[in-house]
Amino acid sequence: MKQRSVRSFAAALSVMTVIVSAAACSTKEPSRSEGKSSKDAKIAFLMPDIASTRYELYDAPLFKAKMKDLCGGCEVLYQNAGGDASKQQQQADSALAQGADVIVIDPVDSAAAASTVRTAQSRGIPVIAYDRPIPAVKADYYVSFDNEKIGAMIGTSLVDHLKATSAEGGLLQVNGSPTDAAAGLIKKGIHSAVDSSGFKLLAEYDTPAWEPGKAQSWVSGQISKFPGKIAGVVAANDGTGGGSIAAFKAAGVSVPPVTGNDAELAAAQRIIKGDQYNTISKPIKTVAEAAAVAAFSFAQGKKPKGETTLFDTPSELFTPTVVTRENIAEVLVGDGKPLKTAEVCTATYAAACADVGVT
Repeated sequence: MKQRSVRSFAAALSVMTVIVSAAACSTKEPSRSEGKSSKDAKIAFLMPDIASTRYELYDAPLFKAKMKDLCGGCEVLYQNAGGDASKQQQQADSALAQGADVIVIDPVDSAAAASTVRTAQSRGIPVIAYDRPIPAVKADYYVSFDNEKIGAMIGTSLVDHLKATSAEGGLLQVNGSPTDAAAGLIKKGIHSAVDSSGFKLLAEYDTPAWEPGKAQSWVSGQISKFPGKIAGVVAANDGTGGGSIAAFKAAGVSVPPVTGNDAELAAAQRIIKGDQYNTISKPIKTVAEAAAVAAFSFAQGKKPKGETTLFDTPSELFTPTVVTRENIAEVLVGDGKPLKTAEVCTATYAAACADVGVT
């Protein structure tokens, strides 16, 4: 009888162990991908501003198109923060609430975006930093062009041109937003070209939110401060470059060579006309599609390795091309190029287009 009791107790204990184990398993929070196919994943695509026209015209449409090609049932949750870091945080929170499986973010403020990364990763959601890095925390992936190299390329191109034309005077340096880590890399690259160039750096400015109007106001003040002494302007993107050019025109003085970056339509027209010296052709299709491929890999539970590492983050960094009047027809405008001839060579620019071989 005693032996039977022991056996009964052991059997009961075994049953209780199974029940407790099952209960413990039932309290575990399921992963976001559990029970969900990557074929109906939600991908958040969060862009920083509308000051640069590229995000609405190119990045978002190209990313969506590639995602549709990779995954017809996937949904892209696209938002643009309009230059507001707080708004971008709200958009990220909204994307998570909607069940985003991956977040792709081009941060308004690289430091502020760290909280987005932490929040997403705490819920098991991978984050891809797009175009601009997030140095304070380790994102899951980073896709961009080599921003430091971009700065060096536009700076070197300008310096070489000034030397070839025996220009005299100093330089203005118009940097991007002080809250954008990519702007910091571009700034570092520009300095690597300018500091040892032999041309004096008269002054430099970090442009809040990359606003062209703020760049224009600052350059206007420098024109008054250094009359006739400005040989060139190294501007970090086409928006700040356009603002710089507008400042010289408003002052009624000759526009010196001015750089740019992003190969925007208006910049291409300024280069063809002779108002802007250069820009950087960064085929946005390249980074947009690379980000889409990486996002779909994460949605499938696969982690892309990257080709290099930046800020301790696996990264894909592509090398862009400097564009001037000499190679704009070959690189930027025409059949099979990033910009179509019809949209660039309007009636106002038709004659200038013919001069540089854009037909």
